[in-house]
Amino acid sequence: MRNSSLLDEAYDLCEEGEYTLALEYYDLVLYKDPSNVPALINKGVTLQNLGKLKQSIKCYDLALELEGKNTDALVNKGSALHTLGKYHDAIDCYDRALKIQPRYAMAMAYKGLSLGEIGLLKDAIKCFNAALRIDKKYDVALNNKALALELLKKNSKLKPRLHRKN
Repeated sequence: MRNSSLLDEAYDLCEEGEYTLALEYYDLVLYKDPSNVPALINKGVTLQNLGKLKQSIKCYDLALELEGKNTDALVNKGSALHTLGKYHDAIDCYDRALKIQPRYAMAMAYKGLSLGEIGLLKDAIKCFNAALRIDKKYDVALNNKALALELLKKNSKLKPRLHRKN
């Protein structure tokens, strides 16, 4: 079996939820070709789906060593870091991806998610708006923009008003 057909098989297995078997296929591809960036990224995604976040980040890092400007590896690494609660590191990954591909709606929306997690709701909303300018139907940006606006409204009601002295 050629590497491309093994990759296709592994992808199909992932679509069917057969992640463990898919990993074996990715490992076969990588055994034959350790510098196969799509296999490294897809293996990382599969590990991420299994909750093996640190292992997935290692795959993304290997892919980035081979292709430092691979936006898929950067966004997926950011997503894994976000799940680990490393929001600032995730934002760094999204920023790197956006420098390479400024109109990448997913990177922009995911950056918004991480900004929201650290309490920067206004900045998060700006990211969601930017993602929606790229793809006006992008559900991650639409849903989370609404949530961020709601949280911002609640937070402003909770803050005591400062009164100026005359």
